[in-house]
Amino acid sequence: MLEFSSMSAFLVGLLGGGHCVGMCGGIVGAVSMHLPQSKSKVPFLLAYNAGRILSYTLAGAIAGLVGASSFFLQHVLPIQHVLYGISSLILIALGLYLAGIWHGVTHLESAGKAIWKTLQPYSKRYIPVQNFKQAFLLGSLWGWLPCGLVYSVLIAAVATGNAVSGGLLMLVFGLGTLPTLLTMGMAAVRLKTVLQNIWVRRASGLLVLGFGVVGLLRLI
Repeated sequence: MLEFSSMSAFLVGLLGGGHCVGMCGGIVGAVSMHLPQSKSKVPFLLAYNAGRILSYTLAGAIAGLVGASSFFLQHVLPIQHVLYGISSLILIALGLYLAGIWHGVTHLESAGKAIWKTLQPYSKRYIPVQNFKQAFLLGSLWGWLPCGLVYSVLIAAVATGNAVSGGLLMLVFGLGTLPTLLTMGMAAVRLKTVLQNIWVRRASGLLVLGFGVVGLLRLI
């Protein structure tokens, strides 16, 4: 199940690049804007994204623990099948979002506003970014920014029922988002244009949706 889910999570992260640019693009700009001209921006961006992906991984591990703790209900209902069914439905919802057909997953962003309201003030301590430590810490904080894509994959992480599997799932998702957020210059504009092409979005959305449908069929 992990291999199947990891492939789905990576595709969601990669093909949701246009959404990532909108959510995190300004922060990436803040990381690179005030750097000394003599320094390469790439190491700082790598440090920022390492912090962000580490936060995703930690959140995935916590979600996996939540799933594991629910297994005590196994004698009442087939909780593992229920969680797997929910994760398959989430994949279908993500496929519809990526295809530009339905944007319901973005409503999940309201769930994390309280946490983000607490963490956001701390991020100001690290702007402007002057060293790798600041970039990493800023990324680790912004990894908790409310995001429908992140929360959707977190629900799938709950369904793994295991802290390690949940963490790995979110790690793979984070790696999928990396290409877009590492190329925020002209290349990112071109990449965003490709990712937002209607045919690319429809094809990628249907692919992810197909993973969800297959998952549901396995439960039959």
